[in-house]
Formats: sequence, structure tokens, C-alpha cells
Amino acid sequence: MTTVLTRQLFLRLVGVTFLIAFVSYWVQLDGLIGSSGILPASELMTSARSLGAAGIWRAPTFCWLGTSDLFLHVLAGTGTLAALLLIAGVLQGPILLSAWAIYLSLMTVGQTFFNFQWDVLLLETAATSLFIAPFTLRSPPRIAPAAGLWLVRSLLFKLMFLSGITKLISLDPTWWGLTALDFHYYTQPLPVWTSYYAHALPPAFQRASVVVMFAVELGAPFLMLCGRRPRIAGALAIVGFRGMIALTGNYGFFNVLTVVLCIPWLDDAFLVSLLPLRFRPEPRIPPLRTTSRPRRVAYGIAAGLFAYASSLTFVEEMVRTRPPDAIGGLAGALLDAGAVYAELGSPLSTMIQPFRSINGYGLFRSMTTSRPEIVVETSDDGATWHEAAFPYKPGGLQRRPMFVAPHQPRLDWQMWFAALNPRRASPWLERFLLRLLEGSPPVVRLLDDPRLVKRPPKYVRLVLYDYTFTTKDEAAQNLGAWWKRERRGELTPSLSLESFRR
Repeated sequence: MTTVLTRQLFLRLVGVTFLIAFVSYWVQLDGLIGSSGILPASELMTSARSLGAAGIWRAPTFCWLGTSDLFLHVLAGTGTLAALLLIAGVLQGPILLSAWAIYLSLMTVGQTFFNFQWDVLLLETAATSLFIAPFTLRSPPRIAPAAGLWLVRSLLFKLMFLSGITKLISLDPTWWGLTALDFHYYTQPLPVWTSYYAHALPPAFQRASVVVMFAVELGAPFLMLCGRRPRIAGALAIVGFRGMIALTGNYGFFNVLTVVLCIPWLDDAFLVSLLPLRFRPEPRIPPLRTTSRPRRVAYGIAAGLFAYASSLTFVEEMVRTRPPDAIGGLAGALLDAGAVYAELGSPLSTMIQPFRSINGYGLFRSMTTSRPEIVVETSDDGATWHEAAFPYKPGGLQRRPMFVAPHQPRLDWQMWFAALNPRRASPWLERFLLRLLEGSPPVVRLLDDPRLVKRPPKYVRLVLYDYTFTTKDEAAQNLGAWWKRERRGELTPSLSLESFRR
């Protein structure tokens, strides 16, 4: 079966994903890493320059050339243009490489706001796709190179299998007890209104859903190795699974990218069969791919090294997930052997780590069973306090959870992580509060609070609550409230600009 259409569709959809990612970040850039943002890129680059020549490798970014707001916008704009050219099919190899380099640059200076698995997955998708992307301006339709096609296919295998196996290796009791979904829908970072109703489904349905999840994450990847029809079935199972996740939560462009990674598991005949008869192209035999022997050897060596590096991250993720002094028997022996394998490859892993383009994955390997939520309170007199509203994260009890994906509001997301570990998040949280007191326009625009737009507050503080969904009866008694909460205490005292000066 040929993969001419498969290759073109896949590369163009990678461009669509890049377009979503660049535009989503671009509209938030000033408030996150601009000169008046929470974590200015200029401060990171000052630290990188203090490392001398080593800093260039440890912080790979075009921001060595500049960190002004204009330069950051030029980077985001150029990345957006590259994504559009990739969608149009223009010089896909060089354009894909450019999009990868620009996104890596923005990730590097994005710091904690770019600390998400789908960001590194996008980089790895781009890097892997270079093995099947044409590098000539007028490339005739050709099938994807076999080695490159299997590299791209194996990325979806790695993503899905690691997502499932790390849940088991972590020994998290909610996954082993099939109770994880009893908590997931209200503890996930940005629930949507359908999460509320999914949470109310019977316990038996929740447990069955966990079983289905493990079947897809651990079983479907192996269908890649079982011939054409099983491979197509595996891809469709993953698409359906990601669709259900998209219907019950906001995960940026993660679900879009995972579905895009399913495309290489398909072939031209299957894709054409999805079209109405009148739109189906005439079958054509693609021209043979002719390359010189030195180029074939170089390509094979590069593909082999990439596959080896990917296998290291595959094993490292499982070894890293294993709790100390836990898991014995055959599984423990395999993990012990994996630890030796990973250790032997650690020099290579360490060398390529700053480029974030070959990674391990394991989303929700440990389920959170409660939802701490940080509420930012502002005041003009230190006596009367007002809760600052965010666009998408839970706050007001009557506010309906909203769909926002594939856009990712990165501050809202990071507030979820901050609530889980306020001490670890304190460096950027303090800067966030300082910017609110200063009335920084780009930071205030990240919120949804007209009061703060008019004038900055004189005082701010952080208060910690526990949030859960209401029951049907509780909602009826509280004006249709989606949430109920319990105050746990103040994370900070009342802070003013004078507090930060001291």
C-alpha cells in the first residue's frame, strides 16, 4: 500500500498543529515573558550569558540575538508564517526545520509556562517528521521513506504505551483500583461543563472507562506491528479515545497532535476510501525514489541514532517512574536491566536534553484525589477583598466551566500546578503578584477582571481552597452552583508594593 497521500496529509496537519501552538502562545506572550511580563525572557538570557559558551548549548534559542518585545513578536510571527507555509506544502523540509527551531526558541525562554508534555511532543513530532519531509521546492509525489515512516509511527507507540505503563509502574492505588476517574473529572487542570456530568456517572461506568483506557493505551500501540487492518483499527481506537478526552477536558493542542500522529498508521487506500466517489483521485504509481548510496547510508545512520536516542527516553521514563525499593519479580528484573541500559546511554541523553526533541511521556501517572485551588484576592484598603477572576480556571462557584482547547491559557494552567505545590511555584507566583500591584497591562490582560484593568490594587494575597463539584441537589440549593469549596487558609499575608521593596 502506498503512502503518498498519507505523507502529505500528515505533514500539512503538523503545520496545522504548529499554527495552533504559535498563535495560542503569541496572544499571551507579552504577559508571560515580555519585558513587563511575569518571567521576562531578558532575565533568563542574562543568566544564560553568565554561563559563557556552555550557555548557548544549555539554552538553545534565537533569543541570543535579542529579547525585546518586538523580537519576541517577530519570532512568534515568523513561526506562524512557517506553519502556514507547511500547510501549503511549500519546501516542507526546510520550513519544518524552521518551525521546530522557532518553537524551541520560544520554549526555552518560556520557562515554566512551556513545561507541558504536548510542547515537547510537538518538537519531537517535528524532529521525527524531518525523516519523511521533502527538502526540494518541487518534489514530485512520493511514498514516505520506510525508515522515516516507522520512526514517525513509533512515536505514537511510545506516547501511548508510556502513558499507560507509567500509571501501573507508579503503583498509584487509584489506577490499580480502577477508581481514578472518580476523581479525575473535577481534579484535572481545566475542567469543562461536560466534566461535571461525566463525574456524576455511576461508579461502575467509571471503572469500566478505566479498563477501556488501559486497553487503548497498552493494547492499541501493539496493533502497529500486526499488519494493515489491525494497524488501522489501532489508529481509529486512539482517535476515538482522544476524542472522548477532548469532550471532557481542556488539554491545549495535545489531542489534536495525538490524532495527527495517527495519520502515518493509515495508507492512501484507506484515506481515499473516506472520500465520496466523485472526489477520489485516479490511482497512480509514484515514481521510484532514487538517491545516491552515500545519502542512503547517511540517512540510515541518522535514523538509527534517532531511534536509539528515542529508545533511551522510552526506558528512562519507566525507570524514573518506579517507586524506590518497589516492584520485584520479573517486572523488577526488567526495570533493573532498563536502568543499566539507560545509564549506559546517559551521556547521549544528557547531551540532547536541552533540545527537548526526544522525550519520554506519562500524563497523569499519579492521580490527584483532591483539588486545591489558589484564589487571588485584591484590595484597595486591606479590609475589603475582591476575588480576581481568571478566564478559565475555577473561581466563582456559579461560573460554568468552559471549553477553550485547542487554545491553552498558560497562566490558568500553571495556577493548577501552583496549588499542588505553592512553595515550588513561589518564584513566579511572587512575580505575578508584583505585576498585579504594578498594574502591568499585559499581565492584567491574562485575567478576566475589569476592576484590575481600571486601576491596580493596593494589596494582594493568595488564599487556598479545596474545590469539588456540587451534587445535583447541592446545585439546586445554591443557585445552580457548579462548585463547592472549603477555605484552607491564606498562603500569603497582605502584600503591597512596599512589601516587595522591603
